[in-house]
Amino acid sequence: MVETRVFSFPHIGNYCVVIENMLRHIFKNHKVLVPPAITKRTLELGSKYSPDFVCVPFKYNLGNFIEALEAGANVLIQSGGGCRYGYYAEIQEQILRDLGYKFDFIRLFAKDMNARTLYRTARRFGTRLGIFGVTYYVLLATEMVRKMDLIEAYIRENVGFEVVPGSFERLHKSFLKSLGGVDNFRQLNAVFRDYRRKFKSLKVDKPQNCLKVGLVGELYTLMEPFSNYYIEKELAKNKIQISRFITVTFLLFQKPKLRPKILLAAGRYLKYDLGADGTDSVERSRALAERGYDGIIHIKPFGCIPEINAMPVLQKISRDFRIPILYFSFDSQTSEVGVKTRLEAFCDMLLMRKEVRT
Repeated sequence: MVETRVFSFPHIGNYCVVIENMLRHIFKNHKVLVPPAITKRTLELGSKYSPDFVCVPFKYNLGNFIEALEAGANVLIQSGGGCRYGYYAEIQEQILRDLGYKFDFIRLFAKDMNARTLYRTARRFGTRLGIFGVTYYVLLATEMVRKMDLIEAYIRENVGFEVVPGSFERLHKSFLKSLGGVDNFRQLNAVFRDYRRKFKSLKVDKPQNCLKVGLVGELYTLMEPFSNYYIEKELAKNKIQISRFITVTFLLFQKPKLRPKILLAAGRYLKYDLGADGTDSVERSRALAERGYDGIIHIKPFGCIPEINAMPVLQKISRDFRIPILYFSFDSQTSEVGVKTRLEAFCDMLLMRKEVRT
């Protein structure tokens, strides 16, 4: 009798909905286990067994894996690339094996993101689909990501101005639930059209000259809300339009094509690529400043070298365009109270500057 495999993976934002859907279709004869929602215990577990000075996304991922293994997972999936993220898989696997866990480990890197390699991996771990079936559900997942990112971009720009408190959050939860049940492109398009209409029908009271803040920085701490203490929600409470361009759509499908143009668009601020998301942070900050945004928030894990290298350049952009930039560096010891206090003061300052200028 063939052992039932239980697949699992780390959390990052709401993308677990898409990953679970894709794996459920590809491995219909096995199980998919979404790790428990991230809590302080997740970070405590990851921190306990991680090297002290490793970046905090590593600790969150490791905590996710431990909780998934405790819940019965026996196949773990990790991706990697760009910076130290490229070494996560090997180190995390070794730590987990040293702790005595028994599991299979799937590593996916940029070079593996093609139909033939993905199919071979899926076959090795028990899919009954042919190459066209596996490719179909991978393509369905990529389109799900694109549509989810479009909906969530609209939410960020408007949730702070909702007339009925909680209306965006309730509809968002319903959207994610419907998205998770999609089986084909026809259903996906129908769900997207339906919820796009529903979101646009929600009542908002958004002034034309509202406060606008852009978020830049390292991908994980930007996209996983628990890791940044829900900064986007806190900004929305202050009636601020939020813009964040770092999404899976950008990282996987746009950035590879735009990489040379991104460095060129940074203009006089950069001569060389900073690596990972550092160049993106500089180029996007310059663009946000030129578009008249009221402020920028730079988010990174403690010790993230590409983002540390970007910070002096961001300070120059701040001086040149007279735009305030707030810097946050997160690790396992970061105080949530401290973050929210600094964020509140930043929002108050932006509002006062806006009133003086108008």
